Amino acid sequence: MNHYENFPVASLLCPPALRPAIRAIYAYARTADDLADEGTASAQERLTDLAAFEADLDAVAASRSPSPRWRAVFDDLAEAMHRFALPVPLLADLLSAFRQDVVKHVYADRTELLDYCRRSANPVGRLLLHLYGVHEDEALRQSDAICTALQLANFWQDLSVDTQRGRLYVPQADCARHGTSSQSLLAGDDSASVRALIAELVTWTRAMMLRGAPLAHRVPGRAGWELRFVVQGGLRVLQRIEDRGFDALVHRPKLGWPDIAPIAWHALTMRAPGRLEREECA
Repeated sequence: MNHYENFPVASLLCPPALRPAIRAIYAYARTADDLADEGTASAQERLTDLAAFEADLDAVAASRSPSPRWRAVFDDLAEAMHRFALPVPLLADLLSAFRQDVVKHVYADRTELLDYCRRSANPVGRLLLHLYGVHEDEALRQSDAICTALQLANFWQDLSVDTQRGRLYVPQADCARHGTSSQSLLAGDDSASVRALIAELVTWTRAMMLRGAPLAHRVPGRAGWELRFVVQGGLRVLQRIEDRGFDALVHRPKLGWPDIAPIAWHALTMRAPGRLEREECA
């Protein structure tokens, strides 16, 4: 599962007036991500394609015509940019992260990893908040926490797949603290120490998701309900990893039909910030 699949795309809960813009943002991100990850192109070919893609972004931002190659993507994006004044730096940050994916496959510490997530995931959440007219600093911080947590949950879910491709998002500093190494993980060497490492990463990610979860009660209308399902879907992925004893290095957990009911239940019963405290004081 690619990390953009963690974001519902123009779902039924989304106001119809915003669906074309959300689809345009998704198509832009999805296309660029595929340029960085999919197919058999060399690293240099991928970087060249991403440079051409960014040139088209610059063109539509300056009200010029994009190249024919991704015309459908950029025509729709240009319409969304014009109608909603989408922040171009957020769109450019995504391309920065995708270029990094081509050349950087190991991360030294959590600071490096979080900087990647700041550019690879957080812009999507901020773009969606922009469409909903939500700009408060606290809401942006909560959005970043949710988006980063979704990205991290995807990394831990895809650990067995990414390592086979020579890519590892588990920070080297965390590996060392648990007595293992990035080389060992890339070789697929499962062990008690590796599972303890994954357990710690899951705990870190869950706490981050819960820090951002109150945003679901700040975003208005149906979008807030959609966000509840996003949060609970991410938490469910983490729970699946835990349920299997943190064996994500050798087994990729998947969500399926049996997960829909618990995700829906937890989404429906999410409490607004402060509600629990008021009830306890009553």
